[in-house]
Amino acid sequence: MSTIPVTRTTSPRPHPAADGLGFGRHFTDHLFRVDWTPQAGWHGARVVPYAALALDPATSALHYGQSIFEGMKAFRRPAGLALFRAKDHARRFVGSARRLAMPPLDPELLLAGVRALLREDAGWMPDLPGTALYVRPVMFATEPFLGVRPARAYTMLVFLSPVGAYFAEERPLRIWVERAQARAARGGIGAAKASANYVASLLAAEEARARGFDQVLWLDDAERRWLEEIGTMNVFVRLRGTLVTPPLSGSILAGVTRDSLLELARARGLAVAERPVALEELREAHREGGLDEVFGTGTAAVVSAIGELAWEEASLRLPKGPGVGARLREELQAIQRGEERDRFGWVEELG
Repeated sequence: MSTIPVTRTTSPRPHPAADGLGFGRHFTDHLFRVDWTPQAGWHGARVVPYAALALDPATSALHYGQSIFEGMKAFRRPAGLALFRAKDHARRFVGSARRLAMPPLDPELLLAGVRALLREDAGWMPDLPGTALYVRPVMFATEPFLGVRPARAYTMLVFLSPVGAYFAEERPLRIWVERAQARAARGGIGAAKASANYVASLLAAEEARARGFDQVLWLDDAERRWLEEIGTMNVFVRLRGTLVTPPLSGSILAGVTRDSLLELARARGLAVAERPVALEELREAHREGGLDEVFGTGTAAVVSAIGELAWEEASLRLPKGPGVGARLREELQAIQRGEERDRFGWVEELG
């Protein structure tokens, strides 16, 4: 693959303090861009200064929702920067594009752009424990037209954000079980990382916060009975000593962190199951003392412990103290930082 040209900024931004980053509030000096038309395919790959976009009011993504994104992380390691499971994220990005009738991008072109961008903005990598450079690819339809069909022009961008913890407080989360609204339906786009899936979650999340909760537990769209996701995270429960997560049914995102924790748990010899989990099963297990742990997983939050699940007629308080989720998180982060051997081939060193 030919070298990606770089146009450097003439107005570098000040770097934020590493101890107050939060998540997704700061952005580095450059971004990677590539465009698509039927005549030229994907073309014009380049790294350019980070800047606002000029969009036509009829830009089709604004009207018909052809917009997807991805999220991966780069970490500081003893030998330099490294990406974690970048190829898996690139493949998922391609799958999301296909599901939304968008032209799939060669994963190698995406990853070449990510590497070029990280080389250019490597100085933005924060140096405190628990921090990283979050890598955000996004693709959207740019053809200006009004009419319901796939667009005939697209732009794909990758930009970087130095990040700390996703949640402001490191504490077990309080989760409201959402039984009226649904995040995604079987046969829909719930398994794609589509922007529409996230806007569908916002109202219920705001209503949960108004009740004093941090996020919602989504149930299936048909029966409002089966666990699906927690907010924007995959959900795990430990029931009577077995680590259980719902199967990838078509309405659940195939989380890379989810898959990583499943592999780590199996390598530890833990009892693991991918099977449907009903809300009433959790309630019964809690009543009998067999609901050991609940946690959510995702690239942004990594692993978030759940301290309470509540709905109109019940409140399930979970045991306090670190559990299996915390131990798996520690192992995963040790691999990412280079403190533990990568037995799975997940890490790509960039130097």
